[in-house]
Amino acid sequence: MWNFFGLIGLFVALQSAPAIAQEDTMKIYCGNKSLNIELADNSSAKAFAEKVSSGDITVKMSDYGNFEKTGSLGFDLPKADENITTSAGDVILYLGNTIAIYYDTNSWNFTRIGRIPNMTRQQMLDFFGGYGDVEVTFSVK
Repeated sequence: MWNFFGLIGLFVALQSAPAIAQEDTMKIYCGNKSLNIELADNSSAKAFAEKVSSGDITVKMSDYGNFEKTGSLGFDLPKADENITTSAGDVILYLGNTIAIYYDTNSWNFTRIGRIPNMTRQQMLDFFGGYGDVEVTFSVK
């Protein structure tokens, strides 16, 4: 049976415990639609999630090369480039300050931020409302 001092000890232990590990997902919104992003396990994804946890980040994005939407973040993130062949749903950091969301394949040295799982080209284009400029918002809410 717990006594008063046992409860105080438990309370103190809980207060001094390390913070719960950072989430490994975030949301992306485009218009009234949202999808979950599963974050990569690297310093770039962690730094991006930390920025987003301070407040939603909205990015104006445009089509590029008929395989991705890209937009400037307005700030730099650490790069962890590797040779990647993208597929629909990949969320990629390019040059440390540009975010790209893929709706088709491309190969290059990129930093993976995360992935929107189980997406096809058409599903990604439907999410974006087709081709053309869009605003997307990244959020941890």
